[in-house]
Amino acid sequence: MTPPDGLAAQTAPAPSSAAPLLVAPPLRQAPPRGPIATLKKHTKIVRISLSERMTYRSDFLLGTILRFLPLVTTILLWKSIYESSGRSELAGFRYREMIAYLLLTHISRMFSSMPGLAAGIARDIREGTLKRYLIQPVDMIGYLLSSRVAHKVAYITMSFLPYMGLFVLCRRYFDGFPDALTMAAYAASLVLSFLVGFFFEASVGMVGFWFLEVTSLLYIVMTLNFFISGHMLPLDLLPQPWSAILKALPFQYMAYFPAVVFLRKITGWSLVLHLLLELTWAIVFMVLCRGLYRLGLKRYSAYGG
Repeated sequence: MTPPDGLAAQTAPAPSSAAPLLVAPPLRQAPPRGPIATLKKHTKIVRISLSERMTYRSDFLLGTILRFLPLVTTILLWKSIYESSGRSELAGFRYREMIAYLLLTHISRMFSSMPGLAAGIARDIREGTLKRYLIQPVDMIGYLLSSRVAHKVAYITMSFLPYMGLFVLCRRYFDGFPDALTMAAYAASLVLSFLVGFFFEASVGMVGFWFLEVTSLLYIVMTLNFFISGHMLPLDLLPQPWSAILKALPFQYMAYFPAVVFLRKITGWSLVLHLLLELTWAIVFMVLCRGLYRLGLKRYSAYGG
């Protein structure tokens, strides 16, 4: 028996006119921003880089000891120079002060030298691996700076005992430690030399955005920097006007200036002025590095790896 149309209409399920509900995917939370978040991020970079550097402690220690061997030749060379000249003082440096200066420049270069930094930046640009900094929330310059801080901490930690032993053996070349104010100025000059050295070499590495191969250029720049920074000899020994010209350049702050601060050859307001100039050069190179990086990214094509 067929039920009445009315009853069939009441018992038959009514077709649903509503479309199925679509569940929106959860929004990806943006990484935290601000100075605190940036500080935490770079602190983690320093910690990871420090762990990586400390993995090869024996290599650090052996390399540090081998760096001391040329000092023996240097001491004998300058002893011969002073004896053959028949003078007890050259350009305001006695023999003992000259050896102390050369020892102190090793400390200066420990802070200011950045082995492999410029070449690494140029290689990342050439091989296309620079793009890893562009697709991640990590600033390349900030990352490299944090990594270098970790490198310096590891190097200074591992080389502290060898350097302390060297300075104990050569203590007769020093007239004792300077006063507390001079030591504070010396420490400030070393920290600023690190910043000057880092941003200078990073700026040199940015040239890779415009030139495919920069190995020869880097070799020339770093060789000149080794000489004009005063690492080989005090800038005072050079004839005028070269001595005055090199002292007006920022490269003296990488080796010469911290050493003469420790030896108390720059004091008073002259010392304050030079520290301010060193800070100014650090800022200038930082701005230059940032500017070259931004200009380079406009022409960067991310070819390669």
